[in-house]
Amino acid sequence: MNWVAFSLAGASTAGAASWAAVSPTSQIFGPVLRSTGSPGAVALTFDDGPNPAVTPTLLDLFERYRVRASFFMIGRHVRACPALAAEVAARGHAIGNHTETHPNLLWLSAGRIRDELDRCQEAIFEATGRRPGWMRPPFGFRGPQLAPVVRRGGWNGVALWTRILFDWKPQPADLIIRRLARARGGEIVLMHDGHHVVGDADRSHVVRALEYWVPRWVDAGLGFVTIDDFGGLSRPAASN
Repeated sequence: MNWVAFSLAGASTAGAASWAAVSPTSQIFGPVLRSTGSPGAVALTFDDGPNPAVTPTLLDLFERYRVRASFFMIGRHVRACPALAAEVAARGHAIGNHTETHPNLLWLSAGRIRDELDRCQEAIFEATGRRPGWMRPPFGFRGPQLAPVVRRGGWNGVALWTRILFDWKPQPADLIIRRLARARGGEIVLMHDGHHVVGDADRSHVVRALEYWVPRWVDAGLGFVTIDDFGGLSRPAASN
């Protein structure tokens, strides 16, 4: 193989590995959950909380319309706001494991990943009495070392998403409203009620967008499911 062909082969391999590590559609490094499997139901999921500046408002909105959602919490934020984490559970929402400190798992050993998940699991259990069955890797990044850790640790699997709203920075609510207009039944929608660095991030644009859409979705007969409505992943999950 000449050097040009070798370089092209290397670039192709690197590109495939990058796709496998970051794409929510990839199941090369293990099966992932990224669809509700039902055209009549959507899963609203939130990362990086709990956030005392935002999460309570979302809980009140969801209670008003009898909507259940899923919150992937960071362990250190749970330790800072255990009562809020407990309230999320008490109001009937699902809680997922989003690691203790929100690191990029691509660069961590299996042992360090297990420590991140165990510490988050401990924080959530101490606050809520629940042991989350699902985890979501920070940034969605995962390598071949993640799936064995999840399997051996007894988690149901890795939960990703069908639709992402790019809502982690403050922005006009109208942008989120327009992006949510494309949401459909069967999708797992990724949003943020918190921030992995600060505990009281501004997510008012997310709240306002959901205040607009939730009553419209309910009126349209759309159902809402949580990650706790799914069993473990013994095979690749259905995707849209």
